[in-house]
Amino acid sequence: MIPMIRKLIAAAVASILMAAMPAKAQITAEAEPPRALLNYRSIHHPVVSDGGMVVSQNTLASRVGARILAEGGNAVDAAVAVGFALAVTLPRAGNLGGDGFMLVHVAAENRTYALDYRSMAPGAARPAMYTANPEDARYGYRAAGVPGTVAGLAHAHGKWGRLPWAQVVEPARRLAAEGVILSHDEAYATRWAGRVIQRWEAGRAAFFRPDGSAYEAGDLWTQPDLAWTLGEIERDGASAFYTGAVADRIVDSMRKNGGLITRVDLAAYRVAEREPLATDYRDASVVTMPPSSAGGVMLLEMLNIVEAFDLKAAGPNTAAGLHLMAEAMKLAQLDRTRYIGDPDFSRLPTAQLASQSYADTRSDLIRPDAVLPRVNLTPGDPWEVEGIDTTHFSVVDRDGNVVSNTYTLGSSFGSGAVIDGAGFLLNDQMKNFNRRMDANGRPLTANGMEPGKRMISTMAPTIVFRDGKPWLVTGTPGGSTIPNTLFQVIVNAVDHGMNVAEATQTPRMHQDGATGALLVEPGFNRDTIRLLEALGHKVEVDETVGSSQSIMIVDDRLEGAADTRRPGAEAVIANE
Repeated sequence: MIPMIRKLIAAAVASILMAAMPAKAQITAEAEPPRALLNYRSIHHPVVSDGGMVVSQNTLASRVGARILAEGGNAVDAAVAVGFALAVTLPRAGNLGGDGFMLVHVAAENRTYALDYRSMAPGAARPAMYTANPEDARYGYRAAGVPGTVAGLAHAHGKWGRLPWAQVVEPARRLAAEGVILSHDEAYATRWAGRVIQRWEAGRAAFFRPDGSAYEAGDLWTQPDLAWTLGEIERDGASAFYTGAVADRIVDSMRKNGGLITRVDLAAYRVAEREPLATDYRDASVVTMPPSSAGGVMLLEMLNIVEAFDLKAAGPNTAAGLHLMAEAMKLAQLDRTRYIGDPDFSRLPTAQLASQSYADTRSDLIRPDAVLPRVNLTPGDPWEVEGIDTTHFSVVDRDGNVVSNTYTLGSSFGSGAVIDGAGFLLNDQMKNFNRRMDANGRPLTANGMEPGKRMISTMAPTIVFRDGKPWLVTGTPGGSTIPNTLFQVIVNAVDHGMNVAEATQTPRMHQDGATGALLVEPGFNRDTIRLLEALGHKVEVDETVGSSQSIMIVDDRLEGAADTRRPGAEAVIANE
């Protein structure tokens, strides 16, 4: 009773204060007297360009992409160059041995394409292998799915690239051969991962000094084996990786270390072109990745759910608005877990989950004054109406072509296993499959493990359109936090009118599906936390949420924002 009385008193006081405030004088821009001091409305400001721009989690990689743009390359050329460069400069997530998703908007066609280059289960993989030895799905050579990154980058370049293939791969090969100066964060990350990486000889050779000690900040780190691999790819394209000299080393390393990937698995790998998912949200159209991305479906479902509520009136990061968004996160998380898998193996209710009519049935469950009762926290029936260290980069060129790309090794530094003589880490994506089976040996969910199948992912590269043109290019790492991060970035921009830097830097929350806790970033307003707790939320102050790398296109001007939540990110302008 006392807390309710306090709320009523506070509301009454606020109403009195608002009524007592004089109305703001309406002064035209011409009549407004000049100020003594130049002032700005925004606390956070984007990087601005009239030409091309690259935003990624690593400065060197962003500069590589911007240089490709300056040399006459388009957004796809730059994105491919960044993808290979990050494998050298950000090995915790940038990769050759992982996978990802890419959206490509081709300005001349006014069309957006979705590339699914997610890893695939090796032909010999069976759920029982990992049930008996769960660590095999997380660490070592057996944890890896057949990598898709090299095929994905090559597919994009072959279809839309402008510059010669060797020109976009060479910057990464040169970085590996000549070396990079390690930052404090990069040296720390490698030491942190040493317990796993040093289990195998190839990892010790690639990431540590000959005496086994760690490299320190300021050291020059060269990667000769990785330079060899990139050189093979530069000369022979993706075939070097899947059927050529690199494939030979992958297969030899698998045999040596008990892995599952065979020459047949590598040769059979294919990139899938898919139709992007889209929904209208307020005055914008949000285009994102379809399954095997579960994050894209979840993002659109959440946006459709909150379409029923006036988030603008609630205000940015208020308890009222955050409560509604957290409830939407709960419902979408439940649906993602049950229904999404590889569309090449299962009939999925993708269109239904992303529809406004289905979202309306979910938004009807939400109460503005209390959390959902546990009895309501069950998946809906859409037929009737998922590692933290991933990385994202966004690219826009001067012609209006756009790339939004998210790719990953799964966990930080993937499985910790390095291919002997090739210098790159393998993913640990076999952990992402649901290994539960029914009495007849069939998967219990759409994400059950099967040979040749792609495991689901929360990665969701996204492009938001206004008036039929790309307006916001965004994406983020963060495992299960990915769709929730993008949800907040989009709401900040669309509902609250924030510039891209403000939309990026505003404190975030994450509704955790496993524990039910509402995780908020350090520095979150304590009064807001108390109000959320009064509504029934179990609030915990946790780590940072996501690391979005975004570009907003405003009046043909590019505004970029590199997320400061992880060190080293930068938005770089192409000096054309």
